[in-house]
Amino acid sequence: MYQYDVTFIGSGHANWHAAVTLAQAGKKVAIVEHDVVAGTCTNYGCNAKYLLDTPFEFLDGLARYEAAGIATNGSISWEQLMAYKEREIPTYAPMMEGVFDNMNIDLLKGHGRLVDTHVVGIDESEVTSEYIVIGTGQRSNHLNITGSEYLRDSRDFLSLAKMPKHITFIGAGIIAMEFATMAAKLGSEVHIVEYADKALMAYQDSYVKTVVNKLTAEGVTFHFGESVNQVVAVNDTYQVSTAAGLTIDTEYVLDATGRISNVENIGLEAVGISYNRSGIEVNDHLQTTVPHIFASGDVVDKLIPRLTPTASFESDYIASFILGATTEAIQYPVVPNIVFTFPRIAQVGVSLKEANADKDIYTVFEVPFGKQLQFQTKLEDDAHMTFIVNQDKELVGASLLSNEAGDLINFITLVINKKITAKDLNQMIFAFPGTSSGLINTLKTILR
Repeated sequence: MYQYDVTFIGSGHANWHAAVTLAQAGKKVAIVEHDVVAGTCTNYGCNAKYLLDTPFEFLDGLARYEAAGIATNGSISWEQLMAYKEREIPTYAPMMEGVFDNMNIDLLKGHGRLVDTHVVGIDESEVTSEYIVIGTGQRSNHLNITGSEYLRDSRDFLSLAKMPKHITFIGAGIIAMEFATMAAKLGSEVHIVEYADKALMAYQDSYVKTVVNKLTAEGVTFHFGESVNQVVAVNDTYQVSTAAGLTIDTEYVLDATGRISNVENIGLEAVGISYNRSGIEVNDHLQTTVPHIFASGDVVDKLIPRLTPTASFESDYIASFILGATTEAIQYPVVPNIVFTFPRIAQVGVSLKEANADKDIYTVFEVPFGKQLQFQTKLEDDAHMTFIVNQDKELVGASLLSNEAGDLINFITLVINKKITAKDLNQMIFAFPGTSSGLINTLKTILR
């Protein structure tokens, strides 16, 4: 007889969704957490980033109307914005603790690790469990270079009391590009040093170029093809050096070179669970090499995007599997994602690169809707849509460049997943006018 039916190591989205479902079904559930309850996204990731980013969206929009002679420029106080963040975000962990308590989910504080195939250690204590789910997520990568102790990460940036006047990002991925967008709008001198020859490698080249050009116009300096090999402290500042001899004097250095899975020191070796540099290896039921031990979320070795909604989806699947509601392998729908630059870049499904590689199957539609629907897109001249349609006239992929992309990509995802046709859209009435109504009319045209 086990103490728990299911024990979760980690309390983020990869785990707590399943924990709640299982508790509602009458299972005895425990969650082990050594950090802030509810995980990275809730406490020092997505939520904090979005809260801090949102005012800059208004500032960016106002700047477009100012350029048209319609408005005057505004300003943002980072200090007041951070104070707001520090009031709001810390309320989420206690709220989730209350949810767990109300549902009789035992929250066990401490470092969780596998001691045996049915035993989880929490610091000096142990519990037994029929099933175990590992959702330990990822952490920021730290370059192994001279002066690595001076490097900051995304968690640090999202708690910056004062925005540095000069900031340098190592890497030109999502984190660097999003944070640089905010820093530049506050007037900081921003440098981005990237080993590759371009930013945001996973996204449509033309859209990335638009964002890079806009950031450059706002004062951001990009250094492509450069590899940082040293950071030296000089009084109260730092000097960043690259292998090719570039040096940058700066106040703050952020390592944005990616994230790595938290697979160390959780007992995987003790029970024979296979893992690699990308994470824990699972089958198509999210089972590890020990069938009653599952892995979920960012810690999983997978090709599916590591995103909060993906982790939640996997968590829900694991709950259904444990409850016997399904025996089928997990089937992922298309997964949308978005980069919070200005303009936003969003994409879902088949990419432009994939479509161009198989032109017999896919048709590409390029729609410069910022120029076609200027007032509806709030003067976003560069706003653009790329749609991928298959031979059956079904939408199978899309990329968007627009500050409205976050909401629009969700509607597009629905169209793809439900295989909504032009005929289906013609049988519905939507609100008008607005950016979404322009999108719908466009879809009616290309899906005929």
